[in-house]
Amino acid sequence: MEKVTIRSATTRDRQQLANLIHFEAHVHRHLDWRPPLDWVGYHPYLVAERGQRLLAALACPPDPDTIAWIRLFASSAEFSVGQAWSHLWPVVLEELVVNHDQIEIAAIPLQGWFRVLLEGSKFIRTHEVVVLAWSQEHLPPIRRQPPVVIRAMRQDDLAAVLEIDSAAFERVWHNSLSGLETAYNQAAIATVAEGPDGLVGYQISTATSMGGHLARLAVNPAYQDQGIGYALVYDVLRQFHQRGAQNVTVNTQKENRVSLALYRRAGFKPMGEEYPVYQYFP
Repeated sequence: MEKVTIRSATTRDRQQLANLIHFEAHVHRHLDWRPPLDWVGYHPYLVAERGQRLLAALACPPDPDTIAWIRLFASSAEFSVGQAWSHLWPVVLEELVVNHDQIEIAAIPLQGWFRVLLEGSKFIRTHEVVVLAWSQEHLPPIRRQPPVVIRAMRQDDLAAVLEIDSAAFERVWHNSLSGLETAYNQAAIATVAEGPDGLVGYQISTATSMGGHLARLAVNPAYQDQGIGYALVYDVLRQFHQRGAQNVTVNTQKENRVSLALYRRAGFKPMGEEYPVYQYFP
């Protein structure tokens, strides 16, 4: 039997990678703005190969430079998932540690088998993500009008949006400017809260088959507790309602009481779905 070799994925691998992603049983895909194939050409994105056949793939390109989400792990039926992980993970880890200072590696495993692999590799469970849904509930009015105007986001807002994003979230949740540009280009509704001193908050939402998903909401910490977050949520729900949306979902951290209180006030209710976040600190 030919030896298994490890190398970086190239554009010539796209068809075999697509086959791994769509037809194999052991596939982890990150909940991402970009599909896994769009990361080909970024590093590390490794494949395990025997002869001319791809057996497995592991993609973990940092974006931004301080956080690397596991964007894809896939193994074919010809290669046990444990073998695939043991071949690829040490090489990916070494590449990340050598090329990036203070890197954190993270994953949101949706399947039990992937959780087992992560825990066996010293990943630590750090957060729980919960899913909430709004189904055309009565929307409580804004109690006090914050000193901002809610308007449509523009391309030239993104640099200021990045500053808000970086200030509002801990590092594992940070976006890069290119990531925000991708999100903005895919948004169904993207708005900002603008005050006398400039932008202080924003939200980006996408369309779904049943309505929408509030993908990102942030308010500059210096301007929190002024009702700006609720004003952004109120406005986007009003817009989705006008479009006939039956359902709007949002994800947030289970331990984030402020965020949970905000969404519950707007009428969001838990869907009973929770997903763990695992992190590895080299």
